Amino acid sequence: MATTSRHLTTEEKALKINLQPDIYGCFAEIGAGQEVAANFFKAGGSSGTIAFSHSAYDMKVSDSMYGETKRYVCEERLQIMLDTEFSNLKKTLPNKYKESKFFAFCNTVESLNYHKTNQGKGWIGIRFQLEPETEPNTVVLHVKMHDNSHKGQQEALGILGVNLIHSCYHKNNDIDEFLDGLTRRIPRDRIEIDMLSLTGPDFSNIDNRVIALNLVKRGITDATMFDLSQNVLQPTNALYKKNILLTRGRFRPVTKVHIDMIENGRKAFSKEKDVNEDNVAVIFELTLKDLTADGKISVQDFLDRADLLSSLGYTVMVSNYLKHYKMVEYLAPISRGNLIGVILGVYNLNTIFDERYYENLPGGLLEAFGRGFGPNMKLYVYPALNVEDGEIYHLDNIEIADNLKGLLSYMRENDKMKPILEFDPKLLHIMSDDVLSKIRAGASSWEEDVPKSVAKAIKAFELFGYHKKEVKV
Repeated sequence: MATTSRHLTTEEKALKINLQPDIYGCFAEIGAGQEVAANFFKAGGSSGTIAFSHSAYDMKVSDSMYGETKRYVCEERLQIMLDTEFSNLKKTLPNKYKESKFFAFCNTVESLNYHKTNQGKGWIGIRFQLEPETEPNTVVLHVKMHDNSHKGQQEALGILGVNLIHSCYHKNNDIDEFLDGLTRRIPRDRIEIDMLSLTGPDFSNIDNRVIALNLVKRGITDATMFDLSQNVLQPTNALYKKNILLTRGRFRPVTKVHIDMIENGRKAFSKEKDVNEDNVAVIFELTLKDLTADGKISVQDFLDRADLLSSLGYTVMVSNYLKHYKMVEYLAPISRGNLIGVILGVYNLNTIFDERYYENLPGGLLEAFGRGFGPNMKLYVYPALNVEDGEIYHLDNIEIADNLKGLLSYMRENDKMKPILEFDPKLLHIMSDDVLSKIRAGASSWEEDVPKSVAKAIKAFELFGYHKKEVKV
């Protein structure tokens, strides 16, 4: 008879860690995170595992331990806590360090206040060894807590903390098992993880961009980001009070027309009043739909596209926001009143004006436009080549249903969308699908359609099915 393995409860996970004689560590929790250490104490057998636990709940005490700061709930504060606590543990117990696998678990968290006027959120991390006297690994994550009570958020955080420590020691060989263990018993409507980073000698083979993709793919969050150095970013932190300029697409691969679109869109965006060019965050967004082929997502194909975009110096966002208005709703509170610009091709604008696209909304297209075109949002429309007659198709000759032409006029007259007037017409014939086909067919003409750095990368790393030609001797 086949047997199925039973998932451990939170208490059983904590007890399993407590009963391992070679695991030894400490807890340092600021704000609402005290429930994590409490779970280990309540499980029993903690005397051989926990060196100490403390909570610098008062800001003055926190400053005395970790230095003065203006922001307490941030990644920088968490990193200082991890550095301090792991170092102190090692210095205080040098003999114990030689025989045990040390860990320092830290968090800095803001939970729901009494009046329920804030968003529960926080930074959680652990620095830990898998073998005594080895260089430690570090796991850092950012969470949003959605329970509607202070107690509920504390309980969820306590479960997450136990899951994290257990996964670090018992699920570290497989990223899927690690994520399964991390999110066990805390569904998305309780806790959302929108940034997760694993670093250290035992995770040297891990690409954190793949973890970012998995967070979105699994529904653990709807959007996450990474920069040109492959560092995973927490979107709210990275885009806070920025003027955000976003372009959406497949970028398979990035072509000269993509670059022309984003650079000329950026010029138009920078001319807007109150837009400081030094405060502009340019984002290339890949949706799960654009990453999916034949019902599956190829991790290698995703990394190929991410590498090319990063090599050009752009920040990449992965999201599950198929519809335009949902992405704008997500970005609006992050930008804090600063302008959000979205660059899109004219044919994509046809989709936005397609009423069938919004059959899921009670208010249909009008509801979507109300939600997607707030006071600080504007569309920049890039032209295309009309494949039927070879003429340029743009915002001034766009073809939409007669009953929607008044809405289009309203959007233009109220400065909610504008055409990108500066563009290179000689590039409009370039199509990513055509370029991809040429690469796979072994043709050489595709190199004319992409930036030199992209062509160089495709050939050097054999991306998108490119194969180096064998040289016969």
